[in-house]
Amino acid sequence: MIAQPEPKKDVLARRDAIVAGLRALLPPDGVIAEPLRLKPYETDGLSAYRQVPLVVVLPETTEQVAAVMAFCHREGVRVVPRGAGTSLSGGALPMADAVVLGLMRMNRILDIDYADRCAVVQAGVTNIGITQAVQERGFFYAPDPSSQLACMIGGNVNMNSGGAHCLRYGVTANNLLGLRVVTVEGEVLDIGGAHMDAAGYDWLGLLTGSEGQLAVVTEVTVRILRGPEGARAMLAAFRSNEIAGACVDSIIASGIIPVALEFMDRPAIHACEAFAHAGYPLDAEAMLIIEVEGSPAEQDDLLGRIKDICNRYDPISLKVSQSAEESAAIWKGRKGAFGAVGRISPDYLCMDGTIPTSRLPEVLGRIGAMSAEYGLQVANIFHAGDGNLHPLIMFDANDPESFRKAEHFGADILRLCVEVGGCLTGEHGVGVEKRDLMGVQFTEIELDQQRRIKSAFDPGWLLNPSKVFPLKAPPALTQAA
Repeated sequence: MIAQPEPKKDVLARRDAIVAGLRALLPPDGVIAEPLRLKPYETDGLSAYRQVPLVVVLPETTEQVAAVMAFCHREGVRVVPRGAGTSLSGGALPMADAVVLGLMRMNRILDIDYADRCAVVQAGVTNIGITQAVQERGFFYAPDPSSQLACMIGGNVNMNSGGAHCLRYGVTANNLLGLRVVTVEGEVLDIGGAHMDAAGYDWLGLLTGSEGQLAVVTEVTVRILRGPEGARAMLAAFRSNEIAGACVDSIIASGIIPVALEFMDRPAIHACEAFAHAGYPLDAEAMLIIEVEGSPAEQDDLLGRIKDICNRYDPISLKVSQSAEESAAIWKGRKGAFGAVGRISPDYLCMDGTIPTSRLPEVLGRIGAMSAEYGLQVANIFHAGDGNLHPLIMFDANDPESFRKAEHFGADILRLCVEVGGCLTGEHGVGVEKRDLMGVQFTEIELDQQRRIKSAFDPGWLLNPSKVFPLKAPPALTQAA
């Protein structure tokens, strides 16, 4: 089980006064303090861990966020920012002595500039909501996490989220232009803007992926892109995970960059087909979903070249979609994969590590061996084109031993990712899930330098505490920081 620091007893003792102070800053329905109404906020997407927070606040403006942050800073109260709560790494897991700062009511699109191809949105706008706002004019927002129907742009910034199409268009960091953030003291800062780059230090790069450790994101300026002329998806089915992994490596090594290149193994194929009825090949051990875009001629050329590469690996079947409806069905299965696996297992841990694509065959083989060793089934569903793995480890949360094995299995997968030249996370972030594995990838000197950056922004370590860094006393802030 993941350890949590002891709550501040003085804060718990002052709960009524803290709630009263927050009620003075927000509308009547903007503070939730009743035990039953706090229950929905006790966990996030990493639902194996739960803790009811001290209180939940729901601001609607940056000014209200600033007022809450200034109050909590004066009172020495910890704050956990939260969007839709879809974090799979426990990034929004509350603490008993912490205020959950929910940003879901900050859901307005503030400005769309088609000439400069950007949009300004509040942090609580959903990922898909940005595309829906601009698609009538032929534009879209590129990053597309599987949770895009629910996940919010502020959380995407905090975790530097990706998605199936990040192979071509990049992750969140590649599609940001500016941020409005609130510091732990309640100061409002504007970083970047509608322009391509900003002078001085790369604060935008530092804050993106910082997991709510440095500031609270309230507004985001994103790039919007012209939609492609057209797109088509294809399925390629193979006799083993290792063969499919080798095919992925060959596609990338050829210089072809599809819009998306997704991997699913047998358990995932069967679960998703039962859910989506997309025509997935049930006799395959592994399957690739490959999408290209462009004019009809460009699509035909790219698909032809990719089919030639796939044929070198003796595929069981190759199927190219012939209509938008067929492509939508293919993607329905993939986008609903996590929910589909939930239908065949009472619980699962969704891991998130990244490896060089050339090591895919080896890593998939070793994950299979681990699965047999731990006696736990694993479904592999991931962004194969950029090596971002998402093994789903199936277990029974009502069985403590099953849960213990799943945690150790997941840790071994992440250690393997680092061993072969990858890293602990591709898009889910560190949160509490990978916090105690940070020493696998970073030396203590490197971790201390990261802690000093945290201390420069948040000397009291009040923002999203107990996440990212292995538990220890934060370093004193010195001139060396």
